[in-house]
This record gives sequence, C-alpha cells and structure tokens, in this order.
Amino acid sequence: MRSIFSRMIHHKCRQGVYPSSNVKRFEVPETKVSWNVEYAEYQPVEYTAPVLKGKPWADPEISDTSFTPNWNAIDGKVNRKSFMGNYVINKDGYPLNPIGRTGIIGRGLLGRWGPNHAADPIVTRWKRNASGDTDVNKNTKKPILQFVTIQRRDSGEWAIPGGMVDPGETVSTTLKREFMEETMNSLGKSKEEREKLEKSIKDFFENGEEIYKGYVDDPRNTDNAWMETVALNFHDHDNSVVGKITLIAGDDARNVKWMDIDKSLNLYANHSEFIKETVQKHNAHW
Repeated sequence: MRSIFSRMIHHKCRQGVYPSSNVKRFEVPETKVSWNVEYAEYQPVEYTAPVLKGKPWADPEISDTSFTPNWNAIDGKVNRKSFMGNYVINKDGYPLNPIGRTGIIGRGLLGRWGPNHAADPIVTRWKRNASGDTDVNKNTKKPILQFVTIQRRDSGEWAIPGGMVDPGETVSTTLKREFMEETMNSLGKSKEEREKLEKSIKDFFENGEEIYKGYVDDPRNTDNAWMETVALNFHDHDNSVVGKITLIAGDDARNVKWMDIDKSLNLYANHSEFIKETVQKHNAHW
C-alpha cells in the first residue's frame, strides 16, 4: 500500500531536470524512494536557488548559527508542522522529506526547510448550454463540471489557482487572496475596486468543502523541502457569484479560464487528483 501511495504523490518530484535550472536529479527508482530502504549509491545533487538568498520570506541556511527553527511545531508565525505527522531531522540537522528521496538535497526553489504550506481553491460550476440548462455528457449521462484554472508562468502547465500561506495567515484568507490575485487581477485594481470585488465574493469563500490535505507531488520538492496543501472546493451552483465576474489572469498566471472536467486532464503537480476527488463528490462526468 505504501508503494502505491508514494507512486501517486511522489512521481513528478523525481523526474529529470529541476525546474528553472539545469540541475539533474540523481535517479531514484521506485524501490529506493523510502528512507527505510538502503541505497548506498545515492549521491543527490545539492541545490538551493540563488534567488532565495536574502529574501525575507525564506529561511537561511541550516549552518547559519542564528537559525534555530522549532521543527514539527508552530515556530513563531511559521508553520513547520506537517500533515504527514512528525518528520525526521537527520544527524546534520536537515529535515527529511516524509515520502522519501527525490534526487536533490537543499531547498531548491522553496523558501522553507521542511514543509512549505499552500492553499488551493477549487472553484467549480456546472457547464450550461445555450438554453441555460446543465450540460450532460452523452456517454456517462452525468452533468459536466467546470473549474477555474490558471496557466502557470513558470512551467506553462494548467493548475488550480493556489499559493503560499503567508506567516500568521489563515488558510481561508490565503484561498480568497490567491484566487483574486491569480484569476481576477485584483493586484491591478484600485482600493475601491478591490473592496467591491472582495465584498461580492466574501460569502462565497466562507464555506468550502475540504478535498485534500497533505503532501503535494510538486516538481520543486527536494529531500529537505517539500510542498503541502489544503485544497477546498467552492461550488457556484447556479453560476450567480464567480460566474458573473470577468476572469483576468494576474500575478503568476499567464491565462485563466473555465475548463471542462474529464479524465483526460493533465494538470500541474497532483492537481488532477484533487479535481477527480471533487468530481466524485458532485457525482459529475469524469
């Protein structure tokens, strides 16, 4: 069971060249992912992106004597807890990826050692035909669900419009903020326009249904830093809230659109799994 689980959520973070670099991961076969399995030949490349140096939101190096993190706990305003349970700190003081080896040590592009927490809002609606009726797939006889998706600037892949949880910020605040910044270009609006937009969707983002909480198979993961997320579904049943607002790509997004959901979806990280779970909750077409 562990092997199947790790293969599902620990695949994209073991592939080829690390994002935005020419650094190639050391090969990690499926049978050697677990830390419990001996892998004497394992010589992972060390890589921490230069862009992280000096950033106020990023951790310093483990060797920095002023850096005394409180692992597996809330460390000031930084959440260093993992949804996967307590992670191991090795003899050199580095946290170990709870799923296993990735072929790279260091932080890569991630700001925090250990878990880096994100939040992913899955905003859905029913696809409707020209008459306004719910569109039904001819083969499955089930209604077609659509979700708001963005095209990432860094990789060009389509994804759920999520983002990092800021220190001291609640997940619900992150969900609303990231959705507005990435799909409504709220960063380019005036204070009055932002306030009007926030008021119109405030209630909509009050009550989401949890779809997933845990480790993310993110291509930025390393042996010592990894992504975790909380994914919540916000469903606009009658297309009366988000459906009335013009979607405009902003922040980290190239494009934004409503996308039909079916089993051919190939999204960033393991976002397709989140969408599949959402479809099952709504008993929609897949």
